[in-house]
Amino acid sequence: MTTTSLKETPLVDAHRALNGRMVDFAGWNMPVQYKSIVTEHMATRTNVGLFDVSHMGEFLIEGDRAGEFLQYLVPNDVLKLTPNKALYTQMAREDGTTVDDLIIYRQDKPNRPTHYTAVVNASNIDKDWKWFNQVVKKFDGVTLKNISDDMGLLALQGPKAIEMFAEIAGAQVKELGSFNYGEATIDGTTIGFGRTGYTGEDGFEIFVEAAKTEWLWKLLLDKGAKFGIEPCGLGARDTLRLEAGLPLYGHELTDEISPVEAGLEWSVKFKKGDFLGRDVMLKQKEGQITKKVVCLKADGKALPRQDYDVYDGSKHIGKVTSGSQGIFVGYPIAFALVDPSCTQIGKELSIEIRGKQVPAHVVERPFYKRAK
Repeated sequence: MTTTSLKETPLVDAHRALNGRMVDFAGWNMPVQYKSIVTEHMATRTNVGLFDVSHMGEFLIEGDRAGEFLQYLVPNDVLKLTPNKALYTQMAREDGTTVDDLIIYRQDKPNRPTHYTAVVNASNIDKDWKWFNQVVKKFDGVTLKNISDDMGLLALQGPKAIEMFAEIAGAQVKELGSFNYGEATIDGTTIGFGRTGYTGEDGFEIFVEAAKTEWLWKLLLDKGAKFGIEPCGLGARDTLRLEAGLPLYGHELTDEISPVEAGLEWSVKFKKGDFLGRDVMLKQKEGQITKKVVCLKADGKALPRQDYDVYDGSKHIGKVTSGSQGIFVGYPIAFALVDPSCTQIGKELSIEIRGKQVPAHVVERPFYKRAK
């Protein structure tokens, strides 16, 4: 019998000390929850939540043609990025299907070439790294470096996250715009942070060298106590992102689903020029599409789950890709991949849950949107 040991982030001991319930997530030993998913979800919606996302991957992309390479690799417009800006995008193949979704930061610094950092999903690090190296062969002078093992990454999210982080990193963080990047030095350690997140709340994703991750985790929990901070696991991260209408790779984006089919056409910039998958996705945008991701609000209390069947009357028209109780909004919610004829807002459908047809209807994305 062959046994495979799970990968661990620099915070594994800290999670155990907080009685985190550890699970296998894409080969990583990660906390799914501490107190409860509901407690952690609500803390993030009303106060502040702290997440260990150090299992995510980070790639450095440097060189005079780095922007040109990324512009071809992804459908969003990387060349519009000025220093210390970021964007959300995906990587697609020629057939339009999705390799992964990611955030790209431009982080030019004095006396170094044009410099980007890509943050990719933990479950896809090896696949993404191979894809980067395959595509980059067309772009001489671009260098790649996988720094995933060298970095810790924490997500500080919630309506009190900005005020709390300002007390640690300085008042200037309050002025940092959405999808902007900054740096600060705390007790001699330099950290980087983007005003980004995966919860639907304001906040930061904070980069720190791996050896300093536990120091920063404990500092944030200590300083955040008066703000009602809670350490949060992957369970709340998933329910929060679903309420916020954010896709999860392996669910709303896969090797068989394009960004357009996933409802992310806003991030596909057809006018920028050539990029991988452009021709296929343009045809999809123009109507040559066989499936589309929608948001469904279900009646009653029964919870929709992944792979549950979706019907239009007696006709089977798709499956749930993600489903849960909408903890903050107060009703069952789901993403579903359905026939494109059934995507109009208000469309009445049903989800088969434990042998019963539960009424549901198509609603606008997202289910939850924070007040500005």
